[in-house]
Amino acid sequence: MNVSTVNRILIAGLCLLGGLGIQRSVAAEPLRPNLLWITSEDNGPQLGCYGDRYADTPNIDALAKKSLRFRHCWSNAPVCAPARTTLISGMHATSLGGHHMRSGVRLPADMKLYPQVLREAGYYCTNHSKTDYNFANDDAGWQKGGGKSPWRRRPTEATPFMSVINFTISHESQIRKRPHTLVHDPAQAPLPKYHPDTPEVRHDWAQYYDKLTEMDKMVGGVLKDLEADGLADSTIIFYYGDHGSGMPRSKRWPFDSGLRVPLLVHVPEQFRSLAPQDYMPGGESTQLVSFVDLAPTVISLAGVKPPANMQGVPFAGAFAGPAKPYLFGWRGRMDERIDMVRSCTDGRYVYMRHFYPERPYLKHVDYMFQTPTTRVWKQMFDEGKLNEDQAKFWQPKPVEELFDLESDPDEVKNIAGDAAHADRVSMMRDAVHRWMIETGDMGMFPEAEMHRVVAEDESPREFAVNHPELMTRLAQTALDATDVNSDMTTEKAIELSADKDAVIRFWAVRGIGLRGSNTPAAIQAVKHAMNDKSPSVAIAACEAIQIIGGMAEQQAATERLLELANVERVGHFAAVEALNVLDLGAPLDAKRKKQIAALPRSLKQPPPRVGKYVGRLIDNMSKATP
Repeated sequence: MNVSTVNRILIAGLCLLGGLGIQRSVAAEPLRPNLLWITSEDNGPQLGCYGDRYADTPNIDALAKKSLRFRHCWSNAPVCAPARTTLISGMHATSLGGHHMRSGVRLPADMKLYPQVLREAGYYCTNHSKTDYNFANDDAGWQKGGGKSPWRRRPTEATPFMSVINFTISHESQIRKRPHTLVHDPAQAPLPKYHPDTPEVRHDWAQYYDKLTEMDKMVGGVLKDLEADGLADSTIIFYYGDHGSGMPRSKRWPFDSGLRVPLLVHVPEQFRSLAPQDYMPGGESTQLVSFVDLAPTVISLAGVKPPANMQGVPFAGAFAGPAKPYLFGWRGRMDERIDMVRSCTDGRYVYMRHFYPERPYLKHVDYMFQTPTTRVWKQMFDEGKLNEDQAKFWQPKPVEELFDLESDPDEVKNIAGDAAHADRVSMMRDAVHRWMIETGDMGMFPEAEMHRVVAEDESPREFAVNHPELMTRLAQTALDATDVNSDMTTEKAIELSADKDAVIRFWAVRGIGLRGSNTPAAIQAVKHAMNDKSPSVAIAACEAIQIIGGMAEQQAATERLLELANVERVGHFAAVEALNVLDLGAPLDAKRKKQIAALPRSLKQPPPRVGKYVGRLIDNMSKATP
């Protein structure tokens, strides 16, 4: 039996003693490492240690020389709130109903987040300073502790700590902050193929790299303090970004550019037995890991078995599990704009499945349009000045996409239709389908419908677990309805539009519209659904009639959408759904825009964290040129 095996057994034994109530001796045991996560916002692997010659990040590069660098780490979500929801829970936010950009969902009463698990194991757990979880109750179990060296506040020097230190200097909001004197030369900035080459774009990318350099100095300060306090040899350090860069088409989109983040893991010599299997200081791991794995991994490093509800696989520690063949990513509502995408990667290929293929990739999101790159990119599209790779992202989407990161790192060439990749597309499509069922993907519910059907004393997660047959039917229905080449015919969609479950009716009505069949039976089914008791089904029907109906029917659907866009009548989430359809699919003249401008902008007590989105949609639509 080697030393590594002995140490893992010892740590598992310590965990058992902790379960018997012998916490004091466990906390003092030197085999229990301190744990430090250093995180930075809105940055992908644009670092020197990842081969980026334009980057200036000496402190992180130095850390990489004594760490294991992961080539393939996905944040699972391409924006902060759902990504952090996944981090704190060890579960895909889609499984919790917390996958949208800012929301507040109930968690199962018996569910523990990783700081709560570690505190029970005797750790002092602090977070400085961002939470941003999509939970109705934002108490994640963090203890009081502030500043960039929070371990100094732990009860005793023998108390092991878990500290998270977040740096916001690289956030999207900082790359557009003016005035800013550039340090990086914008003429040398590496531009992705999908961005136009303009002074605004070059300035934003150069400023982004400037902010990474500022962030790097902050990381160096934390590491210096850790060393000064004599803790460097007893602390396992993770450094990672919280999703891809804050530039448009990275942030908010589950391409590799929006999901891949840097991840460095440094394990001191005395804890090397807990390190990932392929650990080598200065080495690179090709193992596929993602944010859903980080909570169970840090629990495993503490010598505790991760809770059974956690969906991630530990890649280090006493309970390290097997490597995974795929990583999964997803997108739901981003601020005021609704979309649904599921992604999958094997490290080289990225597969994407679009559930709203008729909607363009990029839509007007107020926060995103504050970035100069976004505005000039859209302006040039409107003026017809973009090439094919750049114009693509302001247009409707294919149902499926496949990208080869080796030959197409910017993910602009869709090879899903190439015969040579047919088997790969089929395997990855099936993997996404299985994952949606196995994880209880609540993203298959329109947001308003999820809140309508989940009982007040029930969480979305409990609903999914308690309705396995519905979740299985739902995954197949959603996939078939949104692919006009599937086995679902218009006749089958019409049949399902009368299903007993509203969420099945929702996808069926969408399927009727996407197929474009204007038979009397199709139009009748959709007109009937416009008065469905579920606002989400009614809204989907109004959208479908804009595609298959005549002018009079389209006008009637627009009137109905105006009713469904009244937040005081239907609630916040249904109003957002209706306003999205009005903006993207309904004929709006000056009269209609005045009606939209007169709509209520918010509830007096809106759901947590989302109160501004109705008003933003109304503002954008009422001021837009007819």
